[in-house]
Amino acid sequence: MSMTISADLTFIEVGSGNDIRRIAVRARDGAAPGLFWMSGFKSDMQGTKAIALDEWAAEHGRACVRFDYSGHGESGGAFIDGTIGRWLEDSLAVFDAACQGPQVVIGSSMGGWMALLLARALARRGTVGRATLKGLVLIAPAPDFTEALMWNGFSPEVREEIETKGVWLRPSEYGEPYPITRQLIEEGRNHLLLGSAIDLGCPVRILQGKQDPDVPWQHAFALAERLPSEDVVLTMIQDGDHRLSRPQDIARMIAAVSELSDA
Repeated sequence: MSMTISADLTFIEVGSGNDIRRIAVRARDGAAPGLFWMSGFKSDMQGTKAIALDEWAAEHGRACVRFDYSGHGESGGAFIDGTIGRWLEDSLAVFDAACQGPQVVIGSSMGGWMALLLARALARRGTVGRATLKGLVLIAPAPDFTEALMWNGFSPEVREEIETKGVWLRPSEYGEPYPITRQLIEEGRNHLLLGSAIDLGCPVRILQGKQDPDVPWQHAFALAERLPSEDVVLTMIQDGDHRLSRPQDIARMIAAVSELSDA
């Protein structure tokens, strides 16, 4: 169907001086509330969940914005230069440039952390820009993962290599080893959320797989406990993995998005 053809690829420039990078964006025009997709670490906007979300938006005449962080997918910049702060800057720039009206933000894995940081930044700055936040849908969210799920779990040998060489190549079951830099770990400490209450001012839906090997289900509970009690729902999927990309998982994501959109 023609309506499900991917939105056209455009680029926006983020940063200044030697740090300028081109961020790839696919924005679909449509009605509000719009959808804003935030990918995971080493993932991109062409993944199964992102495409499914875009197709649902097309079928329902809804606006949908997807993008790739710098060093990911179709965007410029090198992955090894990436930090949480840098990717948050990318996210805010795209949100301001490509979105208007109320938005439901959907974040997967690291994208869940990015979505929370985006929401906090929007709440702190007040009414600026064309877009507002209507709600968050977080899929296997990984707030604070550089510290809680990486650094705290690394062996003394890995920590020493990161501290002395500035980088460690982490083996991955999804492909080639990828660099974990000292800069990523240290800069990530500027954005930790789980040490105190997280007041976002919008409803939150969390989907978490019980069989997730990358983000333990206890991590999702720790996040939920830091969020205000009103209008926060955590759904535990007993046989769910980290990616939550099966048809039944996609259906749960769409149901959560639809619920917040219609609220």
